[in-house]
Amino acid sequence: MNPLSRRRFTLMALGTPLALLGTQPALANLIETLLARAHVPRHDSEVWVLVDDREATLTVYRGNLQLDSFAPISLGRSGAKSARLRGSNVTPLGEFRVNRFNHQSDWHIFIGLDYPTPTHARMALDEGVFTQQDYDDYYDYYRRQGYPPQQTALGGFIGIHGIGKGDSDIHEQFHWTQGCVAVTDEQVERLASLIGIGTRVVIR
Repeated sequence: MNPLSRRRFTLMALGTPLALLGTQPALANLIETLLARAHVPRHDSEVWVLVDDREATLTVYRGNLQLDSFAPISLGRSGAKSARLRGSNVTPLGEFRVNRFNHQSDWHIFIGLDYPTPTHARMALDEGVFTQQDYDDYYDYYRRQGYPPQQTALGGFIGIHGIGKGDSDIHEQFHWTQGCVAVTDEQVERLASLIGIGTRVVIR
Protein backbone atom coordinates (compact mmCIF):
# COMPACT_ATOMS: atom_id res chain seq x y z
CA MET A 1 0.00 0.00 0.00
CA ASN A 2 1.33 3.43 -0.87
CA PRO A 3 1.61 5.76 2.14
CA LEU A 4 -0.84 8.63 2.25
CA SER A 5 0.18 11.93 3.77
CA ARG A 6 -2.02 13.34 6.53
CA ARG A 7 -2.57 16.52 4.51
CA ARG A 8 -3.70 14.60 1.42
CA PHE A 9 -5.91 12.36 3.56
CA THR A 10 -7.58 15.39 5.19
CA LEU A 11 -8.20 17.11 1.85
CA MET A 12 -9.66 13.91 0.43
CA ALA A 13 -11.92 13.33 3.43
CA LEU A 14 -13.18 16.90 3.65
CA GLY A 15 -13.58 17.45 -0.08
CA THR A 16 -15.77 14.51 -1.13
CA PRO A 17 -18.84 15.31 1.01
CA LEU A 18 -18.68 18.98 0.08
CA ALA A 19 -19.03 18.07 -3.59
CA LEU A 20 -22.03 15.94 -2.73
CA LEU A 21 -23.71 18.72 -0.76
CA GLY A 22 -23.73 20.96 -3.78
CA THR A 23 -26.07 18.61 -5.63
CA GLN A 24 -28.38 17.30 -2.90
CA PRO A 25 -31.27 18.90 -0.98
CA ALA A 26 -30.16 19.97 2.49
CA LEU A 27 -32.61 17.66 4.24
CA ALA A 28 -31.84 14.55 2.16
CA ASN A 29 -30.32 11.57 3.94
CA LEU A 30 -26.76 12.08 2.76
CA ILE A 31 -25.66 8.68 4.04
CA GLU A 32 -28.25 6.88 1.94
CA THR A 33 -27.16 8.95 -1.06
CA LEU A 34 -23.53 7.94 -0.53
CA LEU A 35 -24.39 4.28 -0.01
CA ALA A 36 -26.41 4.13 -3.22
CA ARG A 37 -23.15 4.36 -5.20
CA ALA A 38 -20.49 3.39 -2.65
CA HIS A 39 -20.34 -0.24 -3.81
CA VAL A 40 -18.90 0.87 -7.16
CA PRO A 41 -15.08 0.73 -7.09
CA ARG A 42 -13.32 4.00 -7.87
CA HIS A 43 -11.02 2.21 -10.33
CA ASP A 44 -10.16 -1.37 -11.29
CA SER A 45 -7.19 -1.63 -8.92
CA GLU A 46 -8.82 0.02 -5.88
CA VAL A 47 -8.59 -2.14 -2.75
CA TRP A 48 -11.68 -1.42 -0.67
CA VAL A 49 -13.81 -3.02 2.05
CA LEU A 50 -17.54 -3.71 2.18
CA VAL A 51 -19.20 -4.39 5.54
CA ASP A 52 -22.72 -5.75 5.04
CA ASP A 53 -24.96 -5.47 8.10
CA ARG A 54 -27.72 -7.68 6.71
CA GLU A 55 -25.36 -10.52 5.74
CA ALA A 56 -22.99 -9.99 8.72
CA THR A 57 -20.01 -10.15 6.36
CA LEU A 58 -16.85 -8.17 5.70
CA THR A 59 -15.47 -8.49 2.16
CA VAL A 60 -12.25 -7.09 0.72
CA TYR A 61 -12.19 -6.28 -3.00
CA ARG A 62 -9.71 -5.15 -5.60
CA GLY A 63 -11.99 -3.42 -8.05
CA ASN A 64 -14.81 -5.95 -8.45
CA LEU A 65 -12.58 -8.93 -7.66
CA GLN A 66 -13.14 -10.45 -4.21
CA LEU A 67 -9.86 -10.90 -2.32
CA ASP A 68 -11.25 -12.28 0.93
CA SER A 69 -14.45 -12.45 2.96
CA PHE A 70 -15.11 -12.94 6.68
CA ALA A 71 -18.28 -14.13 8.40
CA PRO A 72 -19.89 -13.90 10.79
CA ILE A 73 -18.81 -10.46 11.91
CA SER A 74 -20.15 -8.52 14.89
CA LEU A 75 -21.44 -4.95 14.89
CA GLY A 76 -22.79 -2.66 17.60
CA ARG A 77 -25.20 -4.10 20.16
CA SER A 78 -27.85 -1.64 18.95
CA GLY A 79 -27.39 -2.43 15.26
CA ALA A 80 -26.24 -0.29 12.35
CA LYS A 81 -27.88 3.05 11.51
CA SER A 82 -27.20 6.22 9.54
CA ALA A 83 -27.39 8.37 12.66
CA ARG A 84 -25.29 7.54 15.72
CA LEU A 85 -25.01 9.31 19.06
CA ARG A 86 -22.28 8.93 21.67
CA GLY A 87 -22.97 5.97 23.93
CA SER A 88 -25.69 4.50 21.70
CA ASN A 89 -23.78 1.28 20.83
CA VAL A 90 -24.75 1.84 17.18
CA THR A 91 -22.43 1.09 14.26
CA PRO A 92 -22.57 4.05 11.86
CA LEU A 93 -23.51 3.40 8.25
CA GLY A 94 -21.59 5.27 5.59
CA GLU A 95 -18.38 5.54 3.64
CA PHE A 96 -15.17 5.88 5.62
CA ARG A 97 -11.39 5.86 5.23
CA VAL A 98 -8.88 3.97 7.33
CA ASN A 99 -6.81 6.53 9.21
CA ARG A 100 -4.81 4.56 11.80
CA PHE A 101 -3.61 1.12 12.92
CA ASN A 102 -3.03 0.13 16.56
CA HIS A 103 -1.21 -3.18 16.88
CA GLN A 104 -1.13 -2.96 20.69
CA SER A 105 -4.90 -2.76 21.13
CA ASP A 106 -6.86 -4.76 23.70
CA TRP A 107 -8.75 -5.95 20.62
CA HIS A 108 -5.58 -7.46 19.08
CA ILE A 109 -5.43 -5.00 16.16
CA PHE A 110 -7.56 -1.87 15.90
CA ILE A 111 -8.04 -0.37 12.43
CA GLY A 112 -9.41 3.14 12.94
CA LEU A 113 -11.96 4.81 10.68
CA ASP A 114 -12.47 8.55 10.14
CA TYR A 115 -15.84 8.68 11.92
CA PRO A 116 -17.61 11.05 12.31
CA THR A 117 -17.11 11.99 8.68
CA PRO A 118 -18.01 15.43 7.29
CA THR A 119 -21.19 13.85 5.92
CA HIS A 120 -22.22 12.68 9.40
CA ALA A 121 -21.43 16.15 10.75
CA ARG A 122 -23.60 17.78 8.08
CA MET A 123 -26.49 15.45 8.87
CA ALA A 124 -26.08 16.24 12.57
CA LEU A 125 -26.37 19.95 11.76
CA ASP A 126 -29.43 19.44 9.54
CA GLU A 127 -31.15 17.34 12.21
CA GLY A 128 -30.38 19.69 15.11
CA VAL A 129 -27.90 17.38 16.84
CA PHE A 130 -25.11 19.90 16.10
CA THR A 131 -25.48 23.62 16.53
CA GLN A 132 -23.80 25.81 13.93
CA GLN A 133 -21.00 26.34 16.47
CA ASP A 134 -20.60 22.57 16.92
CA TYR A 135 -20.39 22.18 13.16
CA ASP A 136 -17.82 24.96 12.78
CA ASP A 137 -15.78 23.52 15.66
CA TYR A 138 -15.86 20.11 14.00
CA TYR A 139 -14.37 21.47 10.76
CA ASP A 140 -11.83 23.60 12.57
CA TYR A 141 -10.61 20.58 14.53
CA TYR A 142 -10.49 18.36 11.42
CA ARG A 143 -8.45 20.90 9.46
CA ARG A 144 -5.99 21.44 12.31
CA GLN A 145 -5.55 17.84 13.42
CA GLY A 146 -6.05 15.91 10.19
CA TYR A 147 -8.74 13.67 11.67
CA PRO A 148 -12.25 14.23 13.06
CA PRO A 149 -12.88 15.05 16.73
CA GLN A 150 -13.86 12.01 18.77
CA GLN A 151 -15.70 13.69 21.64
CA THR A 152 -18.69 15.26 19.88
CA ALA A 153 -22.35 14.30 20.38
CA LEU A 154 -21.83 11.77 17.57
CA GLY A 155 -19.19 9.84 19.51
CA GLY A 156 -16.07 8.40 17.95
CA PHE A 157 -13.36 5.76 18.22
CA ILE A 158 -15.03 3.62 15.54
CA GLY A 159 -13.01 1.00 13.73
CA ILE A 160 -12.55 -2.63 12.76
CA HIS A 161 -10.90 -4.86 15.33
CA GLY A 162 -10.35 -8.40 16.51
CA ILE A 163 -11.79 -10.16 19.53
CA GLY A 164 -8.66 -9.78 21.64
CA LYS A 165 -9.69 -10.02 25.28
CA GLY A 166 -13.33 -10.52 24.32
CA ASP A 167 -15.34 -13.77 24.22
CA SER A 168 -15.15 -15.75 20.98
CA ASP A 169 -18.36 -17.66 21.80
CA ILE A 170 -20.31 -14.42 22.14
CA HIS A 171 -18.78 -13.20 18.87
CA GLU A 172 -20.18 -16.23 17.06
CA GLN A 173 -23.73 -15.58 18.28
CA PHE A 174 -24.36 -11.87 18.91
CA HIS A 175 -23.56 -8.33 17.87
CA TRP A 176 -21.55 -7.28 20.91
CA THR A 177 -19.47 -4.16 20.21
CA GLN A 178 -20.04 -0.54 21.27
CA GLY A 179 -20.26 0.46 17.60
CA CYS A 180 -17.19 -1.01 15.94
CA VAL A 181 -16.95 -3.88 13.47
CA ALA A 182 -15.41 -6.99 15.03
CA VAL A 183 -13.84 -10.00 13.32
CA THR A 184 -11.63 -12.75 14.75
CA ASP A 185 -7.99 -12.04 15.58
CA GLU A 186 -6.84 -14.13 12.63
CA GLN A 187 -9.20 -12.27 10.31
CA VAL A 188 -8.11 -8.82 11.46
CA GLU A 189 -4.48 -9.83 10.88
CA ARG A 190 -5.39 -10.86 7.33
CA LEU A 191 -7.37 -7.65 6.82
CA ALA A 192 -4.49 -5.51 8.06
CA SER A 193 -2.20 -7.20 5.53
CA LEU A 194 -4.52 -6.27 2.64
CA ILE A 195 -5.35 -2.63 3.37
CA GLY A 196 -3.62 0.59 4.43
CA ILE A 197 -4.12 4.20 5.41
CA GLY A 198 -6.71 5.75 3.12
CA THR A 199 -8.45 2.47 2.21
CA ARG A 200 -12.15 3.06 1.62
CA VAL A 201 -14.53 1.19 3.93
CA VAL A 202 -18.26 1.01 3.16
CA ILE A 203 -20.63 0.01 5.96
CA ARG A 204 -24.15 -0.61 4.73
